[in-house]
Amino acid sequence: MLEEVDYGAELSECRTYRYVLWRIWDNSKPKIMFIGLNPSTADENTDDNTITRCISFAKSWGYGGFYMTNLFAYRSKDKSQLYCVDNPIGIDNDEYIIKYANLSEKVIAAWGNDGSFLNRSKIVANLISPLFCLEINQTGEPKHPLYVRSDMELKEYKRK
Repeated sequence: MLEEVDYGAELSECRTYRYVLWRIWDNSKPKIMFIGLNPSTADENTDDNTITRCISFAKSWGYGGFYMTNLFAYRSKDKSQLYCVDNPIGIDNDEYIIKYANLSEKVIAAWGNDGSFLNRSKIVANLISPLFCLEINQTGEPKHPLYVRSDMELKEYKRK
């Protein structure tokens, strides 16, 4: 029997910004939220490598779905583009982060080394408590899900 998945996302009208993406496979189980750096190509219909990895983690931990938000809502495959646009954060991005954090049993910081740009990692970490991560980089920022082992367990994230 095929698993029925609720695919969805909220993007700006111009599709330049993605505020939240979700994949729900079991409504009877709690949900988890990941906070990445910025969205890439995934949307309401298509997964990218990061989304596929987050789904794998969420399922292995027994969750029924997950929400993906980001420090920056600007969509780009190249994170260096965040430094070139006028508003990489996007309108109301923090409100989306708070809303979906409140719908989640746990929130995972997963933005990698560039989270300190515009002080976003500090600002967002102050919005959510407790905050968890998979592993911490040498910079003190949480590692991106693609760069950790698949058997990693969650640990509380305390920003330095």
